[in-house]
Amino acid sequence: MSITAITNWHEANQRYLMAALAEVRQTLERHAARSQDAPQAVEPDWAAQQTLREAAAAMPAPPALETLCEMFGLAPFERKVVLLCAGMELDSSFASLCAAAQGDPRRTNPTFSLALAALPEAHWSALSPAGPLRYWRLIEVGTSDGLTQSLLRIDERVLHYLTGVQHLDERLAGFVEPVQGTDGLVPSHRALAERLAAMWSQAAGNGPFPVVQLCGAEGASQRAIAATACAMLGLDLHVMSAQVIPLDPRELEALMRLWEREAALSASALLVDCGEMGTSDAARESAIIRLIEGTRGALIVAGRERRSSPHCPVVTLEVRKPTIGEQRALWESGLGEAASSLDGRVEALVSQFSLSVPTIHAICFEALGRVAAGDGHSTESPADLGIVLWDVCRVQVRPRLENLAQRIKPVATWGDLVLPEAQLRILHEIAVHVRQRMKVYETWGFAAKSSRGLGISALFAGASGTGKTMAAEVLANELQLDLYRIDLSQVVSKYIGETEKNLRRVFDAAEEGGAILLFDEADALFGKRSEVKDSHDRYANIEVSYLLQRMESYRGLAILTTNMKSALDTAFLRRIRFVVQFPFPNADHRAEIWRRIFPADTPTEGLDMGKLARLNVAGGNIRNIVLHAAFLAADAGESVRMAHLLRAVRTEYAKLEKSLTEAEIRGWT
Repeated sequence: MSITAITNWHEANQRYLMAALAEVRQTLERHAARSQDAPQAVEPDWAAQQTLREAAAAMPAPPALETLCEMFGLAPFERKVVLLCAGMELDSSFASLCAAAQGDPRRTNPTFSLALAALPEAHWSALSPAGPLRYWRLIEVGTSDGLTQSLLRIDERVLHYLTGVQHLDERLAGFVEPVQGTDGLVPSHRALAERLAAMWSQAAGNGPFPVVQLCGAEGASQRAIAATACAMLGLDLHVMSAQVIPLDPRELEALMRLWEREAALSASALLVDCGEMGTSDAARESAIIRLIEGTRGALIVAGRERRSSPHCPVVTLEVRKPTIGEQRALWESGLGEAASSLDGRVEALVSQFSLSVPTIHAICFEALGRVAAGDGHSTESPADLGIVLWDVCRVQVRPRLENLAQRIKPVATWGDLVLPEAQLRILHEIAVHVRQRMKVYETWGFAAKSSRGLGISALFAGASGTGKTMAAEVLANELQLDLYRIDLSQVVSKYIGETEKNLRRVFDAAEEGGAILLFDEADALFGKRSEVKDSHDRYANIEVSYLLQRMESYRGLAILTTNMKSALDTAFLRRIRFVVQFPFPNADHRAEIWRRIFPADTPTEGLDMGKLARLNVAGGNIRNIVLHAAFLAADAGESVRMAHLLRAVRTEYAKLEKSLTEAEIRGWT
């Protein structure tokens, strides 16, 4: 309705309500006159009814009173009880009339006893807790010696509704809040909104609305889809966090009834936001299921996990990230004119990051602002904007993964990595696969041919200290990606199903940014487990299969490390794309490591790399020795010398419980 129509409706609704109250007031006056044997000097019923009809005819839409009666199925007597209580708040004459009608000047409030005696078509069932007056809490019944003598008051929310004032019931504050409309949805999400609206539209008038479940990691998009679907049907949307749902059944029942009434009064749907909450909290999960099964009206459940109800059919819609094409369009729209001059950078962003609509908008806003403020000019070069966009994307997608894994800041480069040529070649090929994933899978169509094995996975095998973690750092540096280390020995749980849940949280959190995932201690999960001898072996195989399945579908690079490649079953190895064996460094490689290990600013004196290479230790141990020697030299105020290194070597060997031979240190000092 237009503003003028709304204003006219409010004025007409007020006239209609006053006319309806006048009709009840006349009924009270007649009853008071009869009870006092006084002559009746009130207008005849037909006059009041004529006024009511004229007021109704002037309304552009049905009056709130009649809409209320229709929504909650009020009988004529129940309608007049509501008006009797409303009159106490809106008409000052009602108090004295109630006192006169009850023959007691102190009893100025209406009671069921008065209503039964004074109002026409009275029936006892209206007093029942199951009757609409009490079930929907349209009136409040005070505490007294008996039900019929208890004072009656109209509920404040209902009173405001009758007068045409809409507001959220204050008792729902803290439980539900309105969801603001969205500026627009990407086509795939709009299709889901249209599907939801069509289901509810078809169900309207043919029974209760089916409960709809929106599943996936796209919380903001779930809300936007729900809000758009509701707008299509002329409904407002309110959201309730699953965390605030009362666990006490009686409190939950009261909340559900209060919401159902609010939904009817405000033409609203409810979205229960389960967010990141899993299904392991049995008490809260039970409360969610009770709410799903017990709430009548338009209900949407949103969250990552699927939920099933044994007594209530639930329609599930999967909400995925915007498609690659949609994300590309979002980037181009958000960046405006700057997008055309980025020379392929947008494609790189789409290839690496899988982001939601609000996240892309936020990144564009931040990146353009940072570039504009960079040196006081309005724009900088496209290359600068591309770098800023990439960095902002990395920062934006970090928070969900920060609590699940250890982020390693990559500092190592190809120059720090000392490996045989064959291993270096494989590492370079891994980087190529990550960089060219979009071109091969999407542009060249390999993803359309098969969805299996599209993830880029690698196994780094070798003894401790041979450079496995450094190689992961080098790849992260080369690809400008975040590197996260996940200790599989901490992820694996003895409880059935928990390992898969832990792994799912990691992969789901990493999916947005395609970070490099480094799963350390793969031996904790992998092994020669293909032969099932007991239930533990069977579940261990399930855990391994789940990890490999997620690695195969992960949009980033997932790396496993192991000290014992021989312990891994060959059936599992076949599902990993790259296997890099990190050998124990020979003398030539150790000499090269010693030459590259010292930072350029470290003062050294008299170091003999040939003699140092005789130490039979891996690169990780060499780094420990060099760092220890640097502290010793710094404390002595000297350059790093062979003597400092010798002291550091003895400490490192003692830690390794390894004997230091004379041949290794001959001629050092």
